[in-house]
Amino acid sequence: MPAELPRPILYSFRRCPYAMRARLALFLAGKTPGQDFELREVSLKAKPPELLERSAKATVPVLELTDGTVLAESIEIMQWALDLPSDQSTDQSIYQLAQLLLVQNDGPFKHHLDRFKYPDRYPGVDREHHGAAAVAILREWNLQLAKGWFLGDQPSWLDWAVLPFARQWRLADRDRFDRHGGLEHLRRWLQGFEQGPELAAVMAPPWAQRQAWRSPRWIYHLALAEDWRAAKACGEYRRSTRGLSLEQVGFIHASGADQVEATFRRFYADAEAVLLLTIDPGCLDAPLRWEAAPDGGELFPHIYGPLPVGAVRLAEPFIPIPFGLAPVVP
Repeated sequence: MPAELPRPILYSFRRCPYAMRARLALFLAGKTPGQDFELREVSLKAKPPELLERSAKATVPVLELTDGTVLAESIEIMQWALDLPSDQSTDQSIYQLAQLLLVQNDGPFKHHLDRFKYPDRYPGVDREHHGAAAVAILREWNLQLAKGWFLGDQPSWLDWAVLPFARQWRLADRDRFDRHGGLEHLRRWLQGFEQGPELAAVMAPPWAQRQAWRSPRWIYHLALAEDWRAAKACGEYRRSTRGLSLEQVGFIHASGADQVEATFRRFYADAEAVLLLTIDPGCLDAPLRWEAAPDGGELFPHIYGPLPVGAVRLAEPFIPIPFGLAPVVP
């Protein structure tokens, strides 16, 4: 039986509306990243193996509780964080209305929103048709919001659950959203959230990181952007470290998940356009050895041969964490 975690782990993605919903619920519950749970920002282009093992869908958000229980739906996370009733033990009419609006948001509205916002992902889609269908739903919501909130004169969990999706629609076409008739109550409702502290908090660190969490199962290499461009052109990367080639050193220097910041400060702090390469060791052709550094004995991963471009799961601009704040990797 696996050992209990010291605290829950949330896999999240800053811009995903479902992940925003989960973060809002945790924020409203008074929980804090780093204290009450560990937040792992995920790159959708390079999902860490830990997430893939915990969710067959491999989508965010996923919350792993200390006893190993996995909550893989945003509404499940809201229910857990806010202790929401999971049955019809509350007012029947309110409960049924909330469920109908939630199903409408997560079903038809999200369907039309995706095809309006990302038409390139859906060949042959009629973007304007889906835009009009989404606006029709928004107008229904507008009537529901005449009293101020979805379920009455006070905000409820449903308002927070719908907020990220309504916000995403506005971001997709601000002019259309702001000029449409029949959305006056909805615009006021959304503006109140956008100007409030809750949304601002969960869209900024430590709730929403600008760089992906680094899995300890992968290794990492800091590269100058120009060197990475050259590698992509020929299919393999042959730089050992800054200013030195693989041929000169005999291997490519890499770092573990918790060693990247120190490597950056030592060798790249004054460099421009530094990328962090996330490398899957299982895709390497050359031997990988963890060897002691000559000046301290700390073990670092060394790649004894060229790095195939295909072994790099992610290459993104490196954003250094201020000294003393780098996370401890379990």
